[in-house]
Amino acid sequence: MTAGEKYFEELKIILEKICHTQMDAIEKAAAVCAKVIKNHGILYTFGTGHSHLLAEEMFYRAGGLAAVCPVLEEPLMLTHAARSSQMERLSGYAKLLLDEVAPLPESAMLIFSNSGRNTVVIEMAVEAKKRGLPVICITNMEHSVQAESRHPSGKKLYELCDVVIDNCGCTGDACIEIYGKKSGATSTAAGAAILQAITCRTVELCGGCAEVFSSANIDEGEQMNEAYINKYRGIIKPL
Repeated sequence: MTAGEKYFEELKIILEKICHTQMDAIEKAAAVCAKVIKNHGILYTFGTGHSHLLAEEMFYRAGGLAAVCPVLEEPLMLTHAARSSQMERLSGYAKLLLDEVAPLPESAMLIFSNSGRNTVVIEMAVEAKKRGLPVICITNMEHSVQAESRHPSGKKLYELCDVVIDNCGCTGDACIEIYGKKSGATSTAAGAAILQAITCRTVELCGGCAEVFSSANIDEGEQMNEAYINKYRGIIKPL
């Protein structure tokens, strides 16, 4: 079996574990999201480093909910990778970001961090809850429980959230050993699958009232999407 084949086998194991152990948490997350949609709130999403990919996963894509606002900040993304690792440990940054976003009432925050140990994601959870937002996180519990928090409180992300979903990956994320080195990260693939499951269940719980983007590459989809863009432009800044 090649390393590529081993990776797919490991990913299948992880996805099966998520399905068997995390569905209660996914159901709770979907219930929170459905309540937000029904009450005309916004689902705010946030992650740093590679976890910002999950913040974008729910946003402006075929089958995705229209009322989603990713909190995207270039210094926390991988445009300057080494610098971003330092920025995600900076205290006070999350408050500034959330002040700028100015979350709407009846909204919720979804935060993604594999380790759940860095300051910005921890303080984002704290600041969101101060504003009355329920907080959902996707994290790696095996890694997080072993890691030391980098926040002065000593808390980690999973200890601060209303709903915690385990991505069921391994410590350090990379899952395949090759010549004494680890390769094959799983947190993005597993996290994306979890988010799509939450989205599908949210749409189901909304009973037909959810606004859902179509593919812009099918003729009838573009007109429908334009209506959502016009509705949320100004409220959801990345639109």
